[in-house]
Amino acid sequence: MRAGRRLGVDVGAVRVGVAVCDPEGRLATPVETVPAGEGDVPRIVALAHEYGAVEIVVGLPRSLSGAEGPAAAKARVFADRLAGKIHPIPVRMVDERLTTVTATRGLRESGVRGRKSRAVVDQAAAVVILQNALDIERGSGSVPGTLVALEQGTSPQAAAPVKESE
Repeated sequence: MRAGRRLGVDVGAVRVGVAVCDPEGRLATPVETVPAGEGDVPRIVALAHEYGAVEIVVGLPRSLSGAEGPAAAKARVFADRLAGKIHPIPVRMVDERLTTVTATRGLRESGVRGRKSRAVVDQAAAVVILQNALDIERGSGSVPGTLVALEQGTSPQAAAPVKESE
């Protein structure tokens, strides 16, 4: 298991949930919910620096069949923008199927419902995304997901995904 804090990010249409793990990469905890839109990437960059993140894990929403739709395209664009601004800190995309469902169920089971749950479900989903990535790495020994890398010869604002492992 690689050492160092990582941020987990759940990109939504309205909000972006953020989580962080401990320096040993064992446990993910919620950080905050950032309004989506102008200012979201700079806030994530600020949080990464504040927590001393060595990596950022962005959830890639796929359908149960593995297909990607509009939400996945939005997450990819977000990850590309983030990679261009946070370089040289790596940004990885990991499969996040059912994380919002898992997060919502967990909140409901702990007694958080209605408007209160909407305020924290994105953070909870970011926790699930990051914790899954940590558990996969700990269990398999391999780095989960896909690295979002800057294209050679381009500025940090232009980034493209590079497939590593899933």
